[in-house]
Amino acid sequence: MRHSPRQAEMRQNMSEVYGFSNEEERDAFRHTTSHIMAMAVKELWPDAELAIGPAIENGYYYDFDLEHRFSEEDLEAIEKEMKKIVKANYKLVQYDLPRAEALAWADKDGGPYKRELIEGLEGEEALSFYKMGDFADLCKGPHIDFTGRVKAIKLMSVAGAYWRGDEKNKMLQRIYGTCFKNRTDLDAYLAKLEEAKKRDHRKIGREMDLFMIVDEGPGFPFFLPNGMILRNELENFWRQEHEKRGYTEIKSPILLSDDLWHKSGHWDHYKDNMYFTTIDDDGYAIKPMNCPGAMLTYKRALYSYRDFPLKIAEMGQVHRHELSGALHGLMRVRTFTQDDAHIFMLPEQVDEEIKGVVRFIDDVYKMFEFPYHVELSTKPEDAMGSDEEWEFATNALKDAIESMGIPYVINEGDGAFYGPKIDFHIEDSIGRTWQCGTVQLDFQMPQRFELEYVGADGERHIPIMIHRVIFGSIERFIAILTEHFAGKFPLWLAPVQMKFLTVTDAAADYASSLTEQFMGAGIRAKADLRNEKIGYKIREARNARDSYIAVIGEKEAAGGKLPIRSSKKGELGEMTADELKELLLEEIRTKTV
Repeated sequence: MRHSPRQAEMRQNMSEVYGFSNEEERDAFRHTTSHIMAMAVKELWPDAELAIGPAIENGYYYDFDLEHRFSEEDLEAIEKEMKKIVKANYKLVQYDLPRAEALAWADKDGGPYKRELIEGLEGEEALSFYKMGDFADLCKGPHIDFTGRVKAIKLMSVAGAYWRGDEKNKMLQRIYGTCFKNRTDLDAYLAKLEEAKKRDHRKIGREMDLFMIVDEGPGFPFFLPNGMILRNELENFWRQEHEKRGYTEIKSPILLSDDLWHKSGHWDHYKDNMYFTTIDDDGYAIKPMNCPGAMLTYKRALYSYRDFPLKIAEMGQVHRHELSGALHGLMRVRTFTQDDAHIFMLPEQVDEEIKGVVRFIDDVYKMFEFPYHVELSTKPEDAMGSDEEWEFATNALKDAIESMGIPYVINEGDGAFYGPKIDFHIEDSIGRTWQCGTVQLDFQMPQRFELEYVGADGERHIPIMIHRVIFGSIERFIAILTEHFAGKFPLWLAPVQMKFLTVTDAAADYASSLTEQFMGAGIRAKADLRNEKIGYKIREARNARDSYIAVIGEKEAAGGKLPIRSSKKGELGEMTADELKELLLEEIRTKTV
């Protein structure tokens, strides 16, 4: 992976927050600590067979084959043993073994999983090992020099994991952990995890009655009335912004014939993630992507070069087969709605259209006050098309973002099978990043669908196409917003913008009257008229993250000012009903965050 200078500096600063000078040092720390954990497990359970133990995004893991089932108490014991290894300050020593000796080591000490790994390293006659004390492991590294540098360790959880990720293989036990240079940094990280738990969109979704996922449909979310308000507001905003920028909207079918997916290339490159059915003895597939529908929509007419750029948008529901273990609330589902668009254009329009999409994405993310970084993903191994087309498309994306002064990271080999792409990774309020927007430049699909336009020369030509999304997925974006704002959404998105709570039955008529007034002005208002204690009503309204709360007793019902509480700012003092109404309408109009 190659970094642009500004992006490399940004990533380095992120690493330095937890005391690491760069990503390489951080990964070396984590990898070394995974070896420390493996050594500790072998000390405590000598019959444990070791599999693999890499560094990962937030720490490390190691997979073990052991009859004994690890418990929370076992994790504490392993941590204690790891600290002994750290205190011993073993030196990490790298050495090579010839293949025959490496296999002999596997048979004597390493175990069957290490033997399988060695056998899979064809063509390598000398294999790399690392040793600390009496413990040795097959490993290319990198590692830090001494175990004593790892000052803070925390084992997080145990999970099942199939050997090599294949469900046909044996289920192993995977222990996850993290590590830091000092206890202060570890405590800061654990506090961040606790905050993330409080913001979990699944928990908040239940409390706000936004969505549900039931046993009858794992990975297929139900949106409830409050969730539909949030969703519809996002979609209405999306439509307004697209109309301003010259897009037209379509709706393509969810179910289309197998032949279409052969033509698009999805059959060869994406079949394992698709759902299929048969109608009248013919094969059909539920669409995993909206692109082929846009191709058919384009193909119904013959366009002129004067019609370009042609911008076609679609809020398209797609279905993708995800393993049950990967499902996670609205973050990872089996059906979701992509805010897709496909832009058909002339070669000379490519640069400006890429920039236009980038500016559009930037406008949306700035409105939510999301910082973001950009990655440029290049040609994957299973790519369609010629090297020349890929080089042109990759350079076009690169030149556009560089000319706009946008820092980026090169993500080698991670492009779509039909074209390179720019991915936008937004950062939420507690520092986590989420890949949302993407801009993909595609020569392949217009060719495969034989799309044409009449050029200025009177001849027929094949257009160039951009695929792009901004939210990425409506469902996932709602989950991100929920966690980013901890359910306290910007007022224009909030399901309940104003809640009137009555202290006595005598205030019910006035509360109902205010509710009608506010609803008539376009504010989502509700009144809680139940014969419950006011403390109980307030707690419920706060738990539901209702944006503004007004408590109405006899004094307020007689025409007095209303005491107002904001879910974001706390107590605001007293206001008249008209002052409150104007405050809310202005906040909704400006889409204040």
